[in-house]
Amino acid sequence: MDHSRISLRPFKASDADDFLKWGGDDRVTRYLRWNSITSKEEALAYIEKVAIPHPWRQSICVDDCSIGYVSVKPESGDYRCKAHVSYALAAEYWGQGIVAEALRRAIPIVFKKFPEVKRLEALVEEENKGSQRVLHKVGFVMGGVLRKYAFCKGDIKDFLIFSFLATAHD
Repeated sequence: MDHSRISLRPFKASDADDFLKWGGDDRVTRYLRWNSITSKEEALAYIEKVAIPHPWRQSICVDDCSIGYVSVKPESGDYRCKAHVSYALAAEYWGQGIVAEALRRAIPIVFKKFPEVKRLEALVEEENKGSQRVLHKVGFVMGGVLRKYAFCKGDIKDFLIFSFLATAHD
């Protein structure tokens, strides 16, 4: 894929049909905290109530069609020096370097927009090898295994924690 076709932009209500295509795919939502979207109304509600008001959630687009997202959520209080990163991508675009490219573009923007953030963190289920490869490719460092860390889709899972420091970006 020609990476010049990829863009990041805020979600808009008109993304509902595209979002339903990939947000309704169990392969895409397997490792996400939310279940697959099942209707256009549900897709629109998610965009309006979750994606648009989010501190920094951008649609990953190819030719301005939404095919996924990158999300960065800064912490608060004593933890305001870090932010949590998450992402998802339509299955037909897997393995083309799109999420890695989206993260490479997002990282400098996020550090500039949230100057107190010095550390980006990503939690990845131990079995999600594709996501681990993406993070390594972008320069995230695996910090350890968090055993029996959290429930996902009803099962308690082990997670790997990855980090990317602002100093790595300079």
